[in-house]
Amino acid sequence: MVSDYKFSRGHKSMTNATLPDIRYTEVYNAPIAKVWNAVSTAEGIAAWFMPTVDFEPVEGHEFHLNAGQFGMSPCKVTHIDPPNRFSFNWGKDWTLTFVLKDLDGKTELTLIHSGWDANKVTEFGAPHTPIRENMNQGWAGLVKKLQGYVEA
Repeated sequence: MVSDYKFSRGHKSMTNATLPDIRYTEVYNAPIAKVWNAVSTAEGIAAWFMPTVDFEPVEGHEFHLNAGQFGMSPCKVTHIDPPNRFSFNWGKDWTLTFVLKDLDGKTELTLIHSGWDANKVTEFGAPHTPIRENMNQGWAGLVKKLQGYVEA
């Protein structure tokens, strides 16, 4: 029975379908505390990304992002290590991670959007592959919007 599962088509297609994470690394002319607040508080997240409902920076806490036309997207805080790392699950498949590094008054931020799989569709029925490309372009603008927010 184990060998049947190991060689089943479903198992094989899932292992070969992983798409690369979306990853952006930027250096902001802002102290780490300011960047941390921008990525780990309801007010900060709403200023450059999306409004949140019931957000609390507590591991295991469930909240929602207001995804506009797509409605309220469920999320769950999975890791919080102030002011260095913050992760949360977004929707049914994705994880967003923010890694911060103090650079003598400036802050290096690495944003990682993971959980992409060519064999999956979002909760709205859209295939991951084209959505990943749209989101990659979206993140390019959002990390710049975040820069404007923290450097203001």
